[in-house]
Amino acid sequence: MRNTHWIAGSKAMRRVVSLVQKVAKVDSNILIMGETGVGKEMAARSVHNCSRRMDGPFIKLNCGAIPEHLLESELFGYESGAFTGAKKEGKIGLIELADCGTLLLDEVADLPITMQVKLLRVLEERLVMRVGGTKSKKVDFRLIAATNKNLEQMVKKQKFREDLFYRLNVIPVVIPPLRERKEDIIPFILFFLDKFNKKYDMAKEISPEVIQSLLKYEWPGNIRELENTIERLMVTTDSNIIQIEEMKQNTGINIVGSFEDEKSPKALGTVLEETERNLIYQAFKNCKTTREMADVLGISQSAVVRKIKKYGFSKG
Repeated sequence: MRNTHWIAGSKAMRRVVSLVQKVAKVDSNILIMGETGVGKEMAARSVHNCSRRMDGPFIKLNCGAIPEHLLESELFGYESGAFTGAKKEGKIGLIELADCGTLLLDEVADLPITMQVKLLRVLEERLVMRVGGTKSKKVDFRLIAATNKNLEQMVKKQKFREDLFYRLNVIPVVIPPLRERKEDIIPFILFFLDKFNKKYDMAKEISPEVIQSLLKYEWPGNIRELENTIERLMVTTDSNIIQIEEMKQNTGINIVGSFEDEKSPKALGTVLEETERNLIYQAFKNCKTTREMADVLGISQSAVVRKIKKYGFSKG
């Protein structure tokens, strides 16, 4: 199984990870729902990477990023001379490219009604015909749709086809926003610190007061906003420790009291250790080998062995 880095210290995300691992074993259509920036594409890639299709292509289309008049040729492809400006050799569509793999339709709520009808037909018949073509081709792909909108409400308002909604919503996967899984914020901070320290050859750390403020923030942009915030703080801070002043100058995040005030009795070290212990325990429980644990956690196998010993975990 290919490594997919999940940060799932919270119960809510552990349930999502468990569901993703289960549904990866079958070919049912999946509808991933969640706010912008929660990690819907990562969930889709995890399904693909844990499935029997892992060696096949993973094809993504953002339905809201392609002009309506180009969507059909993008999805279905076209034959030579199908329309003015078409390539002489024609073009293979994304559905065909996803043969033996996975097709992710991101922002599927933005799919025009006319395209919804054509997509429904493909899902029912598993046949695709290029624009300007006369023959259908059999395709074998797994469809995953993702959206940050309420499709059920769109169905009621007749802005999304009911039959397509039920076809897509065979297995719903709802990813909670970051504000509802605060336990994951510190692991994400540590993950992004490590990522950008390696990328930019830095050795930056974040002060407890900054972490306290990051924990209190509601994160409307979710994980994507958190990642961008950490990168911005790291590249704009001159010293090796990011302090409150840098956060005041470079973000719109409200500053809260010291980390050890009456509302936050736990010291930063205690919070970090509890978070680490929980992550190690979840990997220990779910993985068969320390090598697999290392892949899941994104650390070395020797580090895994040390941490298992540190926390006294045993299979008994």
